[in-house]
Amino acid sequence: MGKRELEEQVIGLKGVGEKTAKLFEKCGVRTCGDLINYFPRAYDAFKAPIKAAELRSGEINACKLTIIGAVTKRRVRNLSIIAFEAADETAKIKITYFNAPFLANSIKSGTSHIFRGMVQKKGSFFTMDQPKMYDQSEYAALMGKMQPRYPLVKGLTNNAVIKAVEQAFKNVGHFEESVPEHILDRLDLINLKDAYIGIHFPKDNRELEYARRRLAYNEFLLFVIQLRLLKSTSEEIKNSFLMMEVAETRRLLEQLPYNLTKAQLNAWQDIQDDLSGDHVMNRLIQGDVGSGKTIIALLALLTTAGNGYQGALMAPTEVLAAQHFESFKELISKYKLTTLKPVLLTGALSAKDKKEAQRMIAEGEVNCIIGTNALIQEKVNYKNLALVVTDEQHRFGVRQRESLAGKGLNTHVLAMSATPIPRTLAIILYGDLHISIINELPVGRLPIKNCVVGTNYRPTAYKFIKDQVEAGRQAYVICPMIEEGEIDGVENVTDYTRILKENLPPSINVEMLHGKMKPAEKDAIMEAFARKDIDVLVSTTVIEVGINVPNATVMMIENSERFGLSQLHQLRGRVGRGQHQSYCIFINTSEGEEARARLEIMNKSNDGFMIAEEDLKQRGPGDLFGVRQSGELNFRVGDIYHDADLVKEAAMDADRILNEDPELTSPQYRVLKDAITTKSANNVDFAIL
Repeated sequence: MGKRELEEQVIGLKGVGEKTAKLFEKCGVRTCGDLINYFPRAYDAFKAPIKAAELRSGEINACKLTIIGAVTKRRVRNLSIIAFEAADETAKIKITYFNAPFLANSIKSGTSHIFRGMVQKKGSFFTMDQPKMYDQSEYAALMGKMQPRYPLVKGLTNNAVIKAVEQAFKNVGHFEESVPEHILDRLDLINLKDAYIGIHFPKDNRELEYARRRLAYNEFLLFVIQLRLLKSTSEEIKNSFLMMEVAETRRLLEQLPYNLTKAQLNAWQDIQDDLSGDHVMNRLIQGDVGSGKTIIALLALLTTAGNGYQGALMAPTEVLAAQHFESFKELISKYKLTTLKPVLLTGALSAKDKKEAQRMIAEGEVNCIIGTNALIQEKVNYKNLALVVTDEQHRFGVRQRESLAGKGLNTHVLAMSATPIPRTLAIILYGDLHISIINELPVGRLPIKNCVVGTNYRPTAYKFIKDQVEAGRQAYVICPMIEEGEIDGVENVTDYTRILKENLPPSINVEMLHGKMKPAEKDAIMEAFARKDIDVLVSTTVIEVGINVPNATVMMIENSERFGLSQLHQLRGRVGRGQHQSYCIFINTSEGEEARARLEIMNKSNDGFMIAEEDLKQRGPGDLFGVRQSGELNFRVGDIYHDADLVKEAAMDADRILNEDPELTSPQYRVLKDAITTKSANNVDFAIL
C-alpha cells in the first residue's frame, strides 16, 4: 500500500463528514490505513429459506412462514411481548418478540414473511426469539452474499462502515508486498490486496479463509521477527544486578502453612539461577490457574529487595493490582517480611497520592512497586529498578514489557501467564523468554465440578445459582455478546441480565459487566463483586483476567460451543479459588456432535495443559468467526490454535530471513523492515500493515 494514501484522513473519503469521522475515531480509526485494518468481527451468510420441518435447533435458519391464529400482545413489568405462531405446509413454529413495538403494525394474522434467526426446540415445538423479518424481495437481494459485520459505537451504522471501507480501497489502490513471493508460493498464500478485499468482502467461506490465513501469516511473521531481534540483543546483556539468596525467602518458605509443589520449587530455582547468573533474566512462568505463581513472584521481589534493589509488578487491571497489593501487605505483616516495602501506583489514585508514590519510588523509600501500566508513565522514575514482573503476560505487548524494563538499566524480566499454551507454540510465541512451567496444583485444592448441558437445563441452573447465593456464595454468568443483534443466535449480557433479574428473587443483586464500559466503571463493578455487594455478575469474557473472588463458586457459560477450549478453561478458572466446592456449567446451544465432543473434554478435565493440546487438535475454521478466541497474545486475525501450522512456518521463515539478512537491509525486505520499525516506534502491538 502506498504510504501517503494510507495516511490520508478518513474525513477526506466520500460520504464521511465531521460527525462520522469523530465516530470512527472512537473506534480507533483515523486514517485510510486504520480503516482497511478495521476488520469485521463476524459475517452474515444469507442462505435460501428452508421448510419449517427442516429447521434445526441451535442453528440460524431462514423460513418463509404465514402467521396463523391470534397475535398476542402483553406486558411483563417493563417488557412488552408479542407472540404468535407461524407455519408453512410442513410444520409450525412459535415466534416471540420483546420490546419491538415498531413491528406491531406489520405482524398480522394471514400475512407471510421470511423469518430468520436462531432456532431452538422447547418441548415438541420449534421456536424463534427476535428473528429478523423480511419481505421476499428484500431477502432475495441478500441471498448468496456474505455481509461483513463490524464493531460499532453508538451512532455509527454497519452500512456506513461498509461504504467507507469501499472508498478507502479505491483511494489506496496499490498494495506493497511485505512477504517474498517464493514464501507465498510455498505456503499457497494469496497476495496482500486480495487478502484485504477478501477479509472485508468475501464471496464465500473459502475466499474468507484464504484471506484470513494470509493476514494471519503476516501477523505471525512480523511478531516472530521482532521477538528474534529482541532476544538477540537481550541475551548479550550482562547481569548488572547479581543477586544472592536472602534469609527472608528461606524463612518465608519454612513458615508457610503448605509446601511448594515440585513444579513451583523448580521454577523458583530457575529464577534464582537467573538472578545470580551471568546474563539478564528473561523468564516466563507459565502455570495453570491456581497453580501458585504469585508466591513465586513474591519470592523474586523479596530477593530483589533483600539485595538492595527495587522490583515492580505490573498487573493488567487496577482491581488485580490492588488485590496483589493487599495480599502482599497481609503476607508482609503475617510473616514479618520487614525488608519488603510495597507501594500501589495506578491511574485511579488521586493526584496527591500519585505524586507521593512517585516521590517514594524516585527516592528509594519503597522497593516493591505494584500497579498497572501507570508504572511505565514518563513521570515515574525509579531509583534502582532491578526486576520487572508482568502478571498475565499475554495481556501485555512485547513493547509494554520492554518499556517497563527500560525504566531500569539492564533490568531482569519475569513474566507470568495463566494461559496454558502447548510448549511447541510457547517456545515460538514467547521467543524472547526462557520458560518455566508450573503444571501441578497445590495439595488440598478442590477440583471444579463440571457439567455440559443443553438450553432446557437453564431453569435448573437458575435454581442452582439461587441456592448457592442463598448459601452465601456468588456466581458468574458469561455471555458472548454485549447487546442483542451483534451476532445472531448468541446470548448477550444486556438481555441476559434482565432475564436473570426476572428469574431470581429480588433479594439477589444481579449486575452486568462488559468491555464497552469505561475503565472506572468496570473497576467499580469488579470491586463491588469482590466485596460481595453483587451476587451474580453477568459478563462478557472481560472477566477472563483481572479479578480474584474466592467466594464465587458458580461459573455458567452460555453458547459455550462458540468458545475455544483454552478460553473456556480460563473462564472456568475464575471459580475454585476458595475453600468451598465450585461448579462450572457449560450451556451448549448446538445439536452438533462435534460441538458436544469438544465440550466433553471440558467436562472430563480441569488440566489446562491437556486442554491446550486438545485445542490444537479440535479447533476448526468455523470457530473463528463466532466468538473470537481471546487472551492469546494480541493477534487480531491469527489464532494460535487453529493456525498452529502457520505459526511454525512463520518462525522458520523468520529465522531464514534473519540468517540471510540480519539487518533487513536488502530491497526485498524493505517493506518488512518498515512495518517492524513503525510498530516499534509507535509502541503498539501487532496489527497488519
